[in-house]
Amino acid sequence: MENPEKTTITILGTGTSTGVPQIGCPCEVCHSSDPRDKRLRSSILVSCGNTNILVDCGPDFRQQALRANISHLDAVLITHEHYDHLGGMDDVRPFGDMPVFAEQRVLDTIKRNLPYCFGEHVYPGAPRINLHPIEPGQTFRVGQLSILPVRVMHARLPILGFRIGRTGYLTDVKTISDQTIQQMQGLDVLIINGLQQSPHPSHLSIGEAVIVAEKIKAKRTYFTHFSHKIGLHATLEHILPSGMQPAFDNMQIET
Repeated sequence: MENPEKTTITILGTGTSTGVPQIGCPCEVCHSSDPRDKRLRSSILVSCGNTNILVDCGPDFRQQALRANISHLDAVLITHEHYDHLGGMDDVRPFGDMPVFAEQRVLDTIKRNLPYCFGEHVYPGAPRINLHPIEPGQTFRVGQLSILPVRVMHARLPILGFRIGRTGYLTDVKTISDQTIQQMQGLDVLIINGLQQSPHPSHLSIGEAVIVAEKIKAKRTYFTHFSHKIGLHATLEHILPSGMQPAFDNMQIET
């Protein structure tokens, strides 16, 4: 069942694990004055009616939440266990009891990383995190949002993408099966990673991401999870095919 109400996606961050600018780098992207070239670690907020869902909670989450004026969250979805996607989990504490949905392997990592949040003797003031295992292909709901986890590969690591209503979010993808491409048909919006211009062993390049996007055929495609090697935003936006564009931090997309 698709979501009948208007959905707003706030792009909280579009950077790779190092962020952009990268510490100590002299390149033109890292020294750009264009605010679209300043990229926190990748994450999105999906809002529909009074339901807010965070997808990935990296180490920049506190800064992102303040910048986007996030006042409440209903759930957090985690694509995989790498630090740039869950390193900000402690900062969900102002939002009260927080359901977190991820594969069991990833939930186990969260418990190891935040031992003071779990067990018989929870540390006073610790985030109240409620862990919910999910699997690819099994749809679930949070408030007004229908969510379908899908399987994609991050090099050899199996991770999750998400179809949330008519929005698809695929980050840290290197390969994607025909089955997953079929599950992503009929999207209004696709958000997909494109790390850099040249090939990379665990992430799609821009050229590879364009090929995947052309197979999915969303009405609009936005690229994210950029390194500083992507080039200037102002250059990139002029070389992409029609209907495709680079996302930037704090961008809002309505479907």
